[in-house]
Amino acid sequence: MSTGRLEAFSDGVIAILITIMVLELKSPHGADLAALLPLLPSILTYVLSFIFLGIYWNNHHHMFQLCARITGRILWANLHLLFWLSLVPFATGWMGENHFAALPTAAYGGVLLFAGISYTILQTAIISSQGPGSKLAAAVKGDWKGKLSMVIYALAIPLAFVHSGIADIAYVLVALMWVVPDRRIEAVLPD
Repeated sequence: MSTGRLEAFSDGVIAILITIMVLELKSPHGADLAALLPLLPSILTYVLSFIFLGIYWNNHHHMFQLCARITGRILWANLHLLFWLSLVPFATGWMGENHFAALPTAAYGGVLLFAGISYTILQTAIISSQGPGSKLAAAVKGDWKGKLSMVIYALAIPLAFVHSGIADIAYVLVALMWVVPDRRIEAVLPD
C-alpha cells in the first residue's frame, strides 16, 4: 500500500474532527459582544484543540513524506493515533462547557497524553519498518519536544485537580512549543 491512501484517510478523519468541534460551538443568545462572554471557555478550548489537531496533521504529513511503504503495524499504529484524536472533540466540548472544571480539564490532558503516546508508537513503527538508519530515524533522533510534551501532559493531569488553570497553561505551553515549525523532518526531505 502506498502512503498516499493512508494519508488521505487520516486527513479526512482530522478534517471531520475539526468540523465536529466547530459544529459543537453554540451560537450566542444576543447580538452584542457581551453575549459571547458565556461562550468564551468553549471558544478558547476550540481554538486550542484546533491548534493541536493542526499540529498533528502537519507533523503526520511530514513524517509520512519520509515513509516509503506501509506495513500492517503502521496501519494499526495510525488507527491508534486516530482513535485518540477522535476523542478531542468530546474532551474539548466537556472542558469548554464546564468552564475548565477539574475533571474535564484532566480528561482533556489524558486525551492529549495518549495522542502523544500513540504518535510516538506510530513514529516507532515507521522507523522499525525502515531501519535505524532511515531518514526519519535521523530526523527525530532525541525527540526532546515529544518527550517533554508527554511529561508536561502527565504533570498537568493531576495538577488540574489542584487548579485547572495550571493544567490549561501547561496545555497552551505544549501547543506553543509545537506551533513553532519543526524543521527536523524538512531538513532531510529530498528537494
